[in-house]
Formats: sequence, structure tokens, C-alpha cells
Amino acid sequence: MRSIPIFALLLLCLVFGCSQPNAQKKTPRAQASYEKADKMDEQEFWKIIDHSYSVAGDNKQKQDDIITQKLSAYTPEQIIEFEVIFRKKVIEADDYKVMAAAKIIDGVVTDDPYLYFRFWLIGLGEKTFKEALKNPDYLADVVDSGVEPDFESLLYVSTKAYMKKTGRQKEDESFPRDVAYEKGLDYDFGAPPTKGKDWKTEDLSKLYPKLWEKFN
Repeated sequence: MRSIPIFALLLLCLVFGCSQPNAQKKTPRAQASYEKADKMDEQEFWKIIDHSYSVAGDNKQKQDDIITQKLSAYTPEQIIEFEVIFRKKVIEADDYKVMAAAKIIDGVVTDDPYLYFRFWLIGLGEKTFKEALKNPDYLADVVDSGVEPDFESLLYVSTKAYMKKTGRQKEDESFPRDVAYEKGLDYDFGAPPTKGKDWKTEDLSKLYPKLWEKFN
């Protein structure tokens, strides 16, 4: 059998393309549209989050910058409302199902990591947030196995945007986080009880098999 010259193989690769049989090409993330509205509500909140994630992906610093920049174009009152909605979402995500996902993906569910996990979940956008709350196994299809499930800096975007908008650099009770806290939106020590049904670590592989298989 005659061997095929190397230059011929290279030519075939150029014409038809060479790839490994099992290689999977990652589908580029479509950029979510964004056009500022004259109000801040849940739809506007998710519009900002979705747009920032579609542009930044897993680059949390870039996503933080985009959110802060977009948010600073709103009125101070609207920036406060963004913080109010954000806190409501953090509290909404305090569910034993979400805690199970944090345990599987991150390996720990102590106070701060679990809180920052919920921030990260919000940062993934509206669809992923809502689907993950219904069934954490959904995350197995949309996040990479090497992901760092932490978006601590999302805690400060409303403060930074408020400072940028007002020119004020010293926080007081008029700032977004303080106003939201006074409305009873405490996601930390004064948070409502965790929703749902508690679980045992040994049961997680059966409860969320797709997520368990991907991260273990």
C-alpha cells in the first residue's frame, strides 16, 4: 500500500478541515440585547445581568465592570431599586436544592461560599437562575466543570454605581445597601429560613445525578 505524502495530507486538511473525532466545539454565546429603559423593575434587572454575562462570560471582573457601568446610567432611586431586586433574588435562591448544587460544585456550603454561590447563580442570567431553582441538574448542561462558582463582587455593584452617579464617596444610610436592608431585605444573619427539604451528602448523587457526574 502506497503511503500518502505529508504535503498531500496538509492539503486535504486545508481543503476539508482537520479535527479530532471526539472534539466538541463550544457554541459561541449569543450577546443579549440591551437598551436602557426609563424604569428599574425585574425585567430591567435581568436585562442588565443577561447582557453583562453574554459579553463577559465567566470573566467576573469584566461582568462586574459592565453591570456597574450600565447601572450608573440610571437615577439614584433606580440604582437603589436594583439593589432591592438583587436582594430579593438572593433570598429567593436560599433553597436546599441550591445548597445541594453548591455542595456538589464547590464542595462546601459554609455561610460565605453559599452566599457567593447564589450571587454567581444570579450572574448567570435569568433563564439559568430560574431553571436551576426548579432543578439544579440543569446547571450540568450550562456550566463548565472547572468553573469557580463565586461572584462576591456582585455585592458591591450598586454601591459603586451609586457613587459614580452621585459623586459621593462615603457610604451612609441613603446608599442602596442600607436602604434595602431597612426594607427588611437581609440575606445574611437576619435572613428567612432556608426553603425546601434538607438532604444528606450521601444522597446527592441520586438527587442530582447529572450534576454529580460532572463535578465528581
